[in-house]
Amino acid sequence: MGSGTISFGLVNIPVKVYSATDSGGKISFNQLHAEKKTRLKQQMYDAETGEVVPRDKIIKGYEYAKDQYVIVSEEELEKLELATSRSMDITEFVPLDTVDPLYFDSGYYLGPDKGAERAYRLLARALEEARFAAIAKYTNRGRQNLILLRPSSGALVMQQMRYGDEVKKLGDIPIPEATVTEAELGLARQFITAMAKPKFDVSLYHDEYRERLRDLLDRKVKGETVELTPMPAPQAKVVDLMEALKASLARSASAPVSAPAPAADEERKGPQQAPSAEEAPARKKKAKG
Repeated sequence: MGSGTISFGLVNIPVKVYSATDSGGKISFNQLHAEKKTRLKQQMYDAETGEVVPRDKIIKGYEYAKDQYVIVSEEELEKLELATSRSMDITEFVPLDTVDPLYFDSGYYLGPDKGAERAYRLLARALEEARFAAIAKYTNRGRQNLILLRPSSGALVMQQMRYGDEVKKLGDIPIPEATVTEAELGLARQFITAMAKPKFDVSLYHDEYRERLRDLLDRKVKGETVELTPMPAPQAKVVDLMEALKASLARSASAPVSAPAPAADEERKGPQQAPSAEEAPARKKKAKG
């Protein structure tokens, strides 16, 4: 998709940028004439005369006052971008777990360009062992991007990020105060433990809506008549929190559970949670046995 150079200190690592996403399974629709079923296309037209304007007659203009524009050519924009360094200049290294994922936008793979293999591997391994990520700026396609470089299985991933003014502050969201009891917290912890897995496995998840849509389209292509029953809307109602937690815990207990993987040492385990009132008798009985 592009190229760049990771720069820190006197080290320069030429890299190539590759897409990390696959849109092959995406289902898209064309806009059709409702009566003729013919395909429609979008066109730009003059708002005053209604005249359709061909693409080669369209230029860019910035409105600095009402109906007053300053024209900027594609050549000027290209030179402006080239004047700004396309190097991925690392400004700092930070612990990866201190970066809120809210700031993550799209992700890309980085691969070493010719002759940069050793330096590329060195940076990836150093970041992985330190559990750090690199923050940098990268100008591409008319925009200066804030990016994060993180290690992944011996390689580097470029995470395009949002700037601070592009993410709403949590304080802007109304979250009223509420009291949570220790009994409720104990049940919630049990529920989390019952559904916990050693690590996230994305292969367990798939787009069920897309699969149903694909089935619908396949059947329509075959000329089949498809009867669809609308899904009932969820009913938002106030329930007894304790009873809901107990029912949720009972339901999860009937399903097979994979316990979280044990930590490598006591330091990584961290402080142990005291057993809740519901857990204590069971633990005592188990100890006696």
